[in-house]
Amino acid sequence: MKPYAKQFYKNAAWRNCRQAYFVQQHGLCERCSRPGDVVHHKKYITPENINDPDVTLNHENLELLCQTCHNREHLGSSDPLREDVAFDEEGQLIRRDEG
Repeated sequence: MKPYAKQFYKNAAWRNCRQAYFVQQHGLCERCSRPGDVVHHKKYITPENINDPDVTLNHENLELLCQTCHNREHLGSSDPLREDVAFDEEGQLIRRDEG
């Protein structure tokens, strides 16, 4: 996640919105129907719009994605560049567990 968004993703309003959206989508990725991991903002959050709830907390701007579909969204490719890393729910690059 970008430094300017760190506080946003920790606040109760986002956590409540994220949970409500996750439940609304029955926990399934909206692109491939696998279990969802990440509530993604379709219109990306920027320093200019981070305080606009019409962007940040609006269900119309959200999409529940599995980790693979979220990685594809941010990498711009249908095939991951590396199999050993992924983005977590906060947008941080992490190592995938082996196994």
